[in-house]
Amino acid sequence: MARSLRSNADNSQWLQQIQAWAHELGFTQVGVAGVDLSSAEPQLLQWLALGYHGDMHYMERHGLKRARPAELVPGTVSVITVCMPYLPGRTTSPDWQERELSRLDEPREAVVSLYARGRDYHKVVRGRLRKLCDRIESLVGPFGHRVFSDSAPVLEKELGVRSGLGWRGKHSLVLSRDAGSMFFLGEIFVDFALQPTQPVSAHCGTCSACMDICPTGAIVAPGVVDARRCISYLTIESHGPIPPELRPLMGNRIYGCDDCQLICPWNKYAQTTSLPDFDERSPLVGQQLVALFAWDEATFLKNTEGGPVRRISHERWLRNIAVALGNALRQAHPDDAHVLCAALHSRAEHPSALVREHVEWALAQAR
Repeated sequence: MARSLRSNADNSQWLQQIQAWAHELGFTQVGVAGVDLSSAEPQLLQWLALGYHGDMHYMERHGLKRARPAELVPGTVSVITVCMPYLPGRTTSPDWQERELSRLDEPREAVVSLYARGRDYHKVVRGRLRKLCDRIESLVGPFGHRVFSDSAPVLEKELGVRSGLGWRGKHSLVLSRDAGSMFFLGEIFVDFALQPTQPVSAHCGTCSACMDICPTGAIVAPGVVDARRCISYLTIESHGPIPPELRPLMGNRIYGCDDCQLICPWNKYAQTTSLPDFDERSPLVGQQLVALFAWDEATFLKNTEGGPVRRISHERWLRNIAVALGNALRQAHPDDAHVLCAALHSRAEHPSALVREHVEWALAQAR
């Protein structure tokens, strides 16, 4: 049941205190959204009807519950929204975007998305949101709530935009003038009323850099992504074979893709994290494809413990790297090609048909 409403003065003071506590816990922005997201429903339904969710069938199963917070968590009256930056401290140099993009010009180096180089953000963000809830309880008394961070059928981006965390960039991510887009979103559904914070205006203008750079053309319209073509989807969410026509476009990206964010002018204002949880883990950064392809399952599990990469399993890890090795083979010097082919042959008899298929494709790329 929703709690009885307090005065606007009480609610204003509550929000100021909640924002102060959130900042202490590592959240850089805090907003409040209402629960009426009905105007977002037609776009969600169209996106699903076009099949842009690919094999993410949970998106379709939950249907409009994603746009109806009070149905997902009965009694919800307001949604507290937060964002938490994840850029490691080493990215503070002015040329960090160019440096990350330059990794894509090193075909034998494995590239893991920036957000996935530290601890699993689901655990970090939700854990800190729970701590924030403990503090809120000391302020308002016992209250009904549930915390989320990319962990349930929640329209996170829509809630973030409505609460003023930023606007919807053409790459579909929430984008802020003060923080770019390199941050995680989180939400607390609460059963008491807070005054919604105001949305901000969009500032992409005529810029289409994110759409232009997308390797697979996955951004089919401003703010609309066809997940079936997105490298992040292909390397993380997709469980089956990667479409052969898209494999050459993936380059050396083995987990996720940051291109649309790295090229975005607003990300020169992206903030670095204050949390050691998102520090880069050395086994995932600057490594050669051949070395990572040699990991057996035990090594994979050990080196990805506590991080988001583990979620794809060793099988899909090998699938992704096999594609990257095939792309490296197409431009390799004969001496280098010998090393790459040897690595691929070592998995040619792998028990997984999925791995064998991608190894066979990769070997066929040799000049």
